[in-house]
Amino acid sequence: MAVVSRVLTIGGGFSGMAASIQMRKAGIDVDLVEVDANWRPEGAGITVSGPTLRALETLGVFAEFARRGYTADGVDLVTPAGHRIGEIPTPKTVGSDVPGGGGIMRPELGRILADATRAAGVHVRVGCTYTQITQHDGGVAVTFTDGTTGHYDLVVVADGVHSKTRALLFPEIKPPQYIGQVVWRAVLPRPAEIVRPRIWLGGAVKVGVNPVSPSHMYMFITEARPEKLQAERASWPQLVADMLAPFGDPVLVALGPHLFTQDAQIDYRPLANLLVPAPWNRGRVILIGDTVAATTPHLASGAGIGIESGIVLAEELARAATLQQAFDRFHARRWERCRMVIENSAQLCRIEMENGDKAEHARIMRESTIALLQPI
Repeated sequence: MAVVSRVLTIGGGFSGMAASIQMRKAGIDVDLVEVDANWRPEGAGITVSGPTLRALETLGVFAEFARRGYTADGVDLVTPAGHRIGEIPTPKTVGSDVPGGGGIMRPELGRILADATRAAGVHVRVGCTYTQITQHDGGVAVTFTDGTTGHYDLVVVADGVHSKTRALLFPEIKPPQYIGQVVWRAVLPRPAEIVRPRIWLGGAVKVGVNPVSPSHMYMFITEARPEKLQAERASWPQLVADMLAPFGDPVLVALGPHLFTQDAQIDYRPLANLLVPAPWNRGRVILIGDTVAATTPHLASGAGIGIESGIVLAEELARAATLQQAFDRFHARRWERCRMVIENSAQLCRIEMENGDKAEHARIMRESTIALLQPI
């Protein structure tokens, strides 16, 4: 029997939904509040690794991901002119037969997990969050923005990288800082020859594409910028087209006109990271996901480590003898893995920005991949 019987999850992102789904499987009553009345994640496509697919399999949604997204093994590497360099294998994860990676539209993955959250029996309220959290020996009293109140054995906070709860409970932690690199994303028609991720190496920027459905893919471009971009959204298509101009690959050339359509949904994100020292709980309130461990996308594991943390927290709540034991076991399983992803991603980012040692870049990628394949 779980060490808690009633839990509140604050935040309906990937991490919060994963924790809520798995806690329901353990017989825990779960309320979830999400401040966004539309409950829709922003963004274009998302690349997920094999270990993330394994986590989605644990949640019971991998089949739906495969149906509504795209999965594949391996990554093709080509020159700016389109000549083949080689490929990066994506080995199987330990304990699962899921493919080596995949892609999906971020809002689509959000819908899959939202459907699974409700199907699990989680009581969901959207357009709602909390105004006050008060802890006492027997639990946590919460007042909500809709005027209602609730009493819980545990509060799981997954309200994102700009968490107001982190600012309240961990005031010593500075907000995430821009690290000098940005990522551009666009949704584009998928040419028949793009059957798995492809990356163009050797240009001034790193360009890649990843299928997200049978008909579409998303493009990502990482660009070093000393300062955040100050430009109107209307100028973004031309900025992306200018970055792609030196690439002579006919595949990229043919995609150029699509950048200027509304369907491209061009997205620009300055990159930042965050790693809050463990423990991530203050009494009976525990923070997970981007709230305490936010990474750049260089290992395609940002969503994955958050989903994994939700799964692990539910597992430990289900089997521990005390709540403190559950917290201790959770931190023992999650701290090092999250630290590795965040710090190694930051190293990869630095090497790319400085046009640094490619052998070091390959070593970090290889060692990180091997570590992530291991069970959580």
